[in-house]
Amino acid sequence: MNTIKLLATLTILSLALPIIITPTQAQLSPTYYNATCPNVIAIIRTSIRQAIARERRMAASIIRLHFHDCFVQGCDASILLDNSPTIQSEKSAGPNANSVRGFDVIETAKRAVEASCRGVVSCADVLTIAAREASIGVGGPTWNLNLGRRDSTTANVNAANTDLPSPFSNLQGLIDSFSNKGLSVTDMVALSGAHTLGQAQCFLFRGRINSNGTDIDRNFASTRRRTCPQTGGDTNLAPLDLVTPNSFDNNYYRNLVARRGLLSSDQILLTGSTAATVTRYSTRPRDFATDFASAMVRMSEITPILRPNGIVRSVCNVIG
Repeated sequence: MNTIKLLATLTILSLALPIIITPTQAQLSPTYYNATCPNVIAIIRTSIRQAIARERRMAASIIRLHFHDCFVQGCDASILLDNSPTIQSEKSAGPNANSVRGFDVIETAKRAVEASCRGVVSCADVLTIAAREASIGVGGPTWNLNLGRRDSTTANVNAANTDLPSPFSNLQGLIDSFSNKGLSVTDMVALSGAHTLGQAQCFLFRGRINSNGTDIDRNFASTRRRTCPQTGGDTNLAPLDLVTPNSFDNNYYRNLVARRGLLSSDQILLTGSTAATVTRYSTRPRDFATDFASAMVRMSEITPILRPNGIVRSVCNVIG
């Protein structure tokens, strides 16, 4: 009888053991919220589609917001934090100030999620899902999502100033920026294709359109100078893709081949080791869409915070 009791006890312990060790072995998973918040993707999809319906440019802003989050201490929603007595916000960094947008859209999506599943879904995962839904919402590719990120309790304004690629970078500088995050040259060229959407401020491309260089189409430069004078108008906006600025397609690469890239860091991709990939994407949109989706998955998994570390913020712009 004692032997039977001992075997029963050992069986119970062996069944319980995975439950005990799971928190220390947490991993990103496509089924992470299946039991705790099964409708999370549908909730965020509705919120993002409403935002894009109000302003189609918002799709580009959400994708860019995700990029700027992941390149600074990983995909941890640190970019969403406001200044506080203990936080110096990444929003004040040079690449983000008066430039990165969509914070209110993510907060709205988070509120909708909290109304259904309180305290379960991290802001980092909300932003990750939102970026995919933004792509789909303007005709771009979809990709599989691995979820389970936790939110940071810190921000890093210094890293935001140093780690994000500059629109004035040369080719090697861009390659190094992405390599430092574990992303390949192909990932870099594919992710740059997000510039098929959105707009840039005049001060970021003024030098290029006035350079009289051989790498810019004269008519394109002349058109851009109409709204970006040599002095003043620093915040005047121009579409990164003059042809279809609000649709996700491969026109960005076709523009580069025609020497109509708006930013220097875009046009530089048609040189050196990246030129062949740009040319291929310009004629093979499916290749671009496939590689972009794969690169977005890899980018979204840059050093995530996993349970039991980090927190789940109830509001994305403050710790708590």
